[in-house]
Amino acid sequence: MIGLVMAGGKGTRMAIPGEKLLLEYKKPVILHVIDALKDSKCFTKIVAATSPNSPNTERLVSEHADIVSTKGQDYVADLNFALSQFDEPVFVTSGDLPLLDHSIVQDLVSKYQNKDWQSFVVTKKFLDQNNLSLEYSTDIDGIQCYYTGISIVNPRGTKRETCTIFDDKRIAVNLNTKSDYDLFQNS
Repeated sequence: MIGLVMAGGKGTRMAIPGEKLLLEYKKPVILHVIDALKDSKCFTKIVAATSPNSPNTERLVSEHADIVSTKGQDYVADLNFALSQFDEPVFVTSGDLPLLDHSIVQDLVSKYQNKDWQSFVVTKKFLDQNNLSLEYSTDIDGIQCYYTGISIVNPRGTKRETCTIFDDKRIAVNLNTKSDYDLFQNS
């Protein structure tokens, strides 16, 4: 299995000078994600998908992971291009999950059911209980859930998605806005 970190976004919602994935929490946020994947020992290769939007991030992560250069058009186009580079299952994660650690990565990989596209979601109830928010929602058997930015994908499959509910802060804390970062820094 390949570990793929999406690291090519503009980070415009952060409204900060510089690149979002280089924000510090003991070390740049992107390195928390890469280290979690490496330390899980679940992957044959760790790859970061970068773009012209993230040249400093690319410079940093090229010392820690292989690089797939995308055009930086948008998340979906960049993800589809990156996935087209692989023949084996790919664990996809956003680069802005600062609480991701090796044990949650191992747990998620153990839940993989050889589906074409298995996304991991958290429930709205869990988010509300933890004063968290995520942007994109879906309904799973009548339960409102939110995408965490983590999926395991068979790049040669049909892209038919299934969702697995996995309520855990380590995949629910996502840095999309400056207030997310401020909240995270103060916790």
